Amino acid sequence: MSTSTALKDYSTCEISDALVKLGIKTGGHIPDIGMLSPAPDGSDTRICGPAYTVQMVLADDKHSPSPDKHFVDGAPEGSVVVISAPSQVKSAVWGGLMTAGAQARGALGVVIDGRCRDVSEHRAASFPVFARGRSTLGQGGFTRPSALNISVAMASARDGEQVVIKPGDMMVADEDGVICVPLEVEGEVVERCRVAREVDARCLNDIRAGKGVAASFK
Repeated sequence: MSTSTALKDYSTCEISDALVKLGIKTGGHIPDIGMLSPAPDGSDTRICGPAYTVQMVLADDKHSPSPDKHFVDGAPEGSVVVISAPSQVKSAVWGGLMTAGAQARGALGVVIDGRCRDVSEHRAASFPVFARGRSTLGQGGFTRPSALNISVAMASARDGEQVVIKPGDMMVADEDGVICVPLEVEGEVVERCRVAREVDARCLNDIRAGKGVAASFK
């Protein structure tokens, strides 16, 4: 089993713990991005795949470059589309037609450091969408894509630190949140998760047997 395949077996919480133990203090967690599609009502939806990154800029930015194709058309099969939008923007950078295009290309889902719209369309398509929020406003006149498959930085849970997502890094998202696993530590993360799950199982058995939480952790 490849490490990428094995990573799918673990929750974002387990993976974050492993990253922290490996010295990545952010745990790879990108806070305040939640599941909007499918409906976040106990869904067991989980996506796990390599990042295909998109950098958005303000529409009136005359200096940043423009890609030579629509960013959705460049999404590789099996990838997770990761969009970084300017933090001040209240408009959406993803809508129903983009979900249709991404599904047609075999993308696994989208993670948006920004807003989406057409939520009912994403849910009807059963396409996983994780975003900071929603908007009725579209992209036109507000933002535009600038660069594809470059490193993008997003706020972390630690003040002054960011989570840097490089193309090909593993993105994992479920109802608990969204995390990025740097490709170079993926194998170590899987092994840490495996060991931690075994330890947790023993602790759970002890707790259920009445041993007590503190004693079980020793």
